[in-house]
Amino acid sequence: MSADPSAPADAGADADEFARLFRSGTPIVVAETHEEAKVVALAERLARHANRPYYTWSVADGLVQRSFTYAQTARAYEPPGGYVDNHAPADRAPPTRPRSIANTEPLAEALRQVEREADDAVVVLLDPDPFLADPVVARRLREIAMAQAQTRCTLVLVGHALPLPATLARHTGRFSPRRPDATALRRMIDIESQLAMRESGARVEAASDTVDHLVAHLAGLAEDDARRLIRAAIRDDRRIDARDLPRVLAAKRDALGSLVVDVELPQAGLEQVGGMPHLKSWLARRRAALVNAGAGAVDVPRGVLLTGVQGAGKSLAARAIAGAWRLPLVRLEFTALYDKWQGETERHLREALEAAETLAPCVLWIDEIEKALARGDDRTDGGVSRRLLGAFLTWMSERRSRVFLVATSNDLTAMPPELLRKGRFDEIFFVDLPDAAARREIAAVHLARRGHAPAAFDLDAIARASEGCSGAEIEQAIVGAGFDAAHDGRPLDSPRVLAELARSRPLSVVMAEAVAALRAWAEGRTVRA
Repeated sequence: MSADPSAPADAGADADEFARLFRSGTPIVVAETHEEAKVVALAERLARHANRPYYTWSVADGLVQRSFTYAQTARAYEPPGGYVDNHAPADRAPPTRPRSIANTEPLAEALRQVEREADDAVVVLLDPDPFLADPVVARRLREIAMAQAQTRCTLVLVGHALPLPATLARHTGRFSPRRPDATALRRMIDIESQLAMRESGARVEAASDTVDHLVAHLAGLAEDDARRLIRAAIRDDRRIDARDLPRVLAAKRDALGSLVVDVELPQAGLEQVGGMPHLKSWLARRRAALVNAGAGAVDVPRGVLLTGVQGAGKSLAARAIAGAWRLPLVRLEFTALYDKWQGETERHLREALEAAETLAPCVLWIDEIEKALARGDDRTDGGVSRRLLGAFLTWMSERRSRVFLVATSNDLTAMPPELLRKGRFDEIFFVDLPDAAARREIAAVHLARRGHAPAAFDLDAIARASEGCSGAEIEQAIVGAGFDAAHDGRPLDSPRVLAELARSRPLSVVMAEAVAALRAWAEGRTVRA
């Protein structure tokens, strides 16, 4: 039997959890979600299976009895058995049509009507949040809840954010629809591919690794959003390819609303990073555990801390990791979190980390982390830095999401030791000045990036002349030589690059003592990248 394309991905699990709240006699079920249609469908099917009256309320339509039966002789509805599950047949119910109840658009009046007539009913309130602060509404909700033992009325509140008064807390239960897991997402892709093939007669083309990446990017999205994006990817050109991934990332960004992080999808991978063979090999052995949603790994790689000489490629490596793994790069700027109001800075940090987890799997990049979390004096900032550090350490220890943290630092000596211990980061890598082979590779990368054929240049001579230079300094030498060549109306060549290198003084010369001290500190304390 083919799968029902309209069936929820996790209908059985959601229905079981929903039914548990009903069976336990919870008076008020709160569903804070964007998936209104899914919750409404679950509530309606559950009410029908239990042969209970079913109402909905919205500020536009007022109170409506959806299960009203005009035929008085209609047989009582007999459900096919049990609560809703993923394989339940279509509901068999007596003929009904909605009965609108006049003058119930105000929520207080609708609740008054519920008290009068809705014994044993399931009443779904849609977007009631603007009215929950009304003391009359709060009191009527409480009275309905306290009378639940006699009336058996269940209220289901559905909305994006539902700030209930504290007096109702003991009467409520929370329900959140499950997000589809990797297995459910793959089933949805199969179903949509089959439907598209039936319509067009053409088979949907998709490489297995591309499907893996699509599933990874869809993780964390609501079921309706995931289904819509899968449908758009397939029916756009009857194929699933890398061009569909940015669309999924954009949908995730839109779902977050106001972002406190920057999000991008880098295109360049680790092939654009010269040198760092140990780091590249280390990353290659951990990629599958993070990227493949169905890999079943018990442990997920947590992240790396990159320290080293300024301009040696730490930031480039952070971007390249995301590009190589084809994951979103989420950049967190700690300076943007600070707020003058008490507690707001810590709240902004929590929102940023929640945003990263929503975008998972992803690479979370924190540049120059020592400037945000270095050991400070409570007298200078009122303890904000210490509270930020505590909140960040707690997140690092407790997180289970597939967020790979890449932090970069120019000076670890100012960092608190609790941030550097094993378990916070998987490894601490030292990015040193490139050796001759890496300098040759870096020069070739930057020449090719600007449309020049690296084979036309004396890369060995450039590598020798750039001894002591960082990757950024080699790039700037090529940029400067390009400006000179364009001014003279001549093509860029090796002599111009060599001349530019001879004129410049690298940081390892200008700040020789500081660079030597940094390299000496890292010896034996870090792993060479």
